Amino acid sequence: MMKSNWWMAVHLVLGAALAACGGGGGGGSVGVGDGPHTLPVPSVSPGSAPSISGNSPSTVQATTLYSFTPVASDPDSPTLTFSIANRPSWASFSTSTGVLSGTPASADVGTFADITISVTDGSSTRALPAFTLNVIPPPAARTAALSWAAPAQNSDGSQLTDLAGYRVYHGTSADALNDITQVSGATSTSYTFNQLTSGTHYFAVAAYTVAGLESALSTIRTKVIP
Repeated sequence: MMKSNWWMAVHLVLGAALAACGGGGGGGSVGVGDGPHTLPVPSVSPGSAPSISGNSPSTVQATTLYSFTPVASDPDSPTLTFSIANRPSWASFSTSTGVLSGTPASADVGTFADITISVTDGSSTRALPAFTLNVIPPPAARTAALSWAAPAQNSDGSQLTDLAGYRVYHGTSADALNDITQVSGATSTSYTFNQLTSGTHYFAVAAYTVAGLESALSTIRTKVIP
């Protein structure tokens, strides 16, 4: 009797296992049924591609800083990576910000074409339209460099021993040299004017002594600034 009960217990356990594996369709079966069965898989929404925009200046003057920063964003990715094609040799480029910047030299005057800046979020890439950058010559120098010889004698022919420096006179008329610059030191024999306006400029130099006595003006010189 004990043997029969033990066999039935084993049989019932095996029967449940067979039903769970898709056995005959008796009542109370926990099988998945006959034939293949496809479970639905939820669809995954694709992330949006990054966007990039911006317009680079078309020209930059040699010896002047150039800088361009594109505007890029992606609501699905906080990290974007930039790249560039046909980068000008005088400029640097940041792959983390997309900034293209640099200062071209006079030797870089010319045309740099088909510059393309792109951005990617790791799965999609977008690019700005290719652009051309023209490096133009720097402006004409608006300077006047003056130099003179130090005097060795006073006007009476005696030796000059107390020379203290010079006064440089400048103006836009020979009769109105109202811009006066003092250059201290007996050995200082040059001076440069910068940022001069267009037109004709007039210059002269006078020496002065320790006591403050001043010589007559030198010959007036001119320079035309375009």
